[in-house]
Amino acid sequence: MNAPPAVLPAAAAALTPAAAPLHALALLRYGAPSLAFAFVALPLYVYLPEHYATRYAVPLGYLGGVLLLTRFADALFDPWLGRLADHLLRRGWAKPALLAACALMFAGFAALFALPALLPFAAGEWRFTLLFIAALLLTYLGFSAASIVHQAWGATLGADEAQLARTVAWREGLGLVGVLLAAVVPQLGGATALVAVFAVALILSLALLRRAPDPAPHHAFAHAKLHWRSLLAPLHNRRFVALLAVFVTSGIAAAIPATLVLFFIRDRLDAAALSGAYLFAYFAAAGLLVPVWLRAVRRWGAARCWLLGMGLAVAAFVWAALLQPGDRWGYALVVVLSGAALGPDLVMPPALLAGVIRAGGHGNRLEGSYFGVWNFATKLNLALAAGLALPLLALFGYRPGTLETGVLPPLVVAYCLLPSLLKLVSAGLLWQFFVRGRSGPAAFAS
Repeated sequence: MNAPPAVLPAAAAALTPAAAPLHALALLRYGAPSLAFAFVALPLYVYLPEHYATRYAVPLGYLGGVLLLTRFADALFDPWLGRLADHLLRRGWAKPALLAACALMFAGFAALFALPALLPFAAGEWRFTLLFIAALLLTYLGFSAASIVHQAWGATLGADEAQLARTVAWREGLGLVGVLLAAVVPQLGGATALVAVFAVALILSLALLRRAPDPAPHHAFAHAKLHWRSLLAPLHNRRFVALLAVFVTSGIAAAIPATLVLFFIRDRLDAAALSGAYLFAYFAAAGLLVPVWLRAVRRWGAARCWLLGMGLAVAAFVWAALLQPGDRWGYALVVVLSGAALGPDLVMPPALLAGVIRAGGHGNRLEGSYFGVWNFATKLNLALAAGLALPLLALFGYRPGTLETGVLPPLVVAYCLLPSLLKLVSAGLLWQFFVRGRSGPAAFAS
C-alpha cells in the first residue's frame, strides 16, 4: 500500500510561504519564462542549422563542427553556473539574475539570426566563424544560466512530492506550449517573426515573473566558495547518483528517437508530408495529459508514475517496430502513446530531484549545484544519442533517403528497439532504487 505524500525533510520543521501550496496564478507567474525559453531551445537544435544551410549556403560540415564544439563548451558551463546560482539565491538575487541572463540570451539569439544576412559566410569565413561562435556562446550562456536559476527556484516551491510535481508540471507544461509556438512561428513568418515573437514572449513572461512567489531563503553551505571541488558536492549524495543513473539512461533512450524521428517518418513510413502533424500531436498529447499524471502522483508517487510512463514508452516503440511503409494511422497511435509517456519524463525527474536534495540535507543550500550537474547530464544525453545512433546506422548500411523495408531494418532497430532496451534498463534502476520497498517519497536515504 502507498502512504500519502510525506512532507519532505527540509520542509518538515516549518512550511515557509514559498513551500506552502501555491494557487494556479502563482504557478503561472513562476512557470511563464519556460514558454519563452522554448523559443531558444527548439530553434537552436532544429531550425538554425537548416536556416543557415539552405538560405545562406553555410556548409553542413562546417555547421556540424561549430555546433558540436559550442554545445560541448555549453555543457561544461553548467556545473559552474549551478554553483553561481546558489550564491545568487542565497543573496536573494534570483529575479535580477534571471533578468540579466535573459538579456544575454536574447542578445545572442537576435545576433545569430542577423549574422548571415549582415556578414555572408563567403565574404569572410574567419570573421563569420568568430562572430558565429561568440553569438552561440552568448545565447547558450544566457539560456543555461536562466534555466538553472529557474529550475533551482522551482525546487523550493513545494512542501511534498505532489506539490513539487505540480510546480514542475506548470513549468514544463508552459514549456510545451512554447515548443508548439516555436515550431509554428518560423513556418509562418521566418526568422524575423521568430525573433520578434520571442522578444514579446520574453517580455511578457518576465513581467509575470516579477510577482511570482520568491524562492525559499538559501543558507550558506560549508563549501560556499566557487571552487572546482565544490562542483562535486552533489555527487557525494548516493541517492542523487542513483537518480542521475536512471535519468541519463532514460534520457538517452528518449533522445535517440528524437534524433531519428524525421528519418523514420520519411524512410520507414514514407510519410514525410505528415512530419509536422505528427510532431504537433506528440507535444499536444504530452501537454494535455500532464493534469492526469499530476492526479496520479498524489495517489502513487512520482517514482511509480515515472515507471508507468517508461512502460508506456516501451509499449509504443515495440508497436512502432511492427509498422510497415504506409502504416500512417498505426504511427499516429505511437505518437499519442509516446506523447503521453513524455509527461512523466518531464515532470517526475525534477520532482524526485527536489526530494533528493532535501533528503540529503542540501535543501535551500545547493539546488543550483544539483541542477547544474543535472543540466550537464541532459546535454550529455543529446550528444550520446547522436554519437550512438548515427554511427551505428551508417555501420549497418542505412542510407538516408532510401525507403527501409523488411522486418527489422537498421533504422527500425535504432529508432524502436535500442531505445526500448535502454528504457527497460532505466526502469530496472528506478525500481531498484526508488520504488521497491519504498513507503514514502523520502524513504531512500542517502
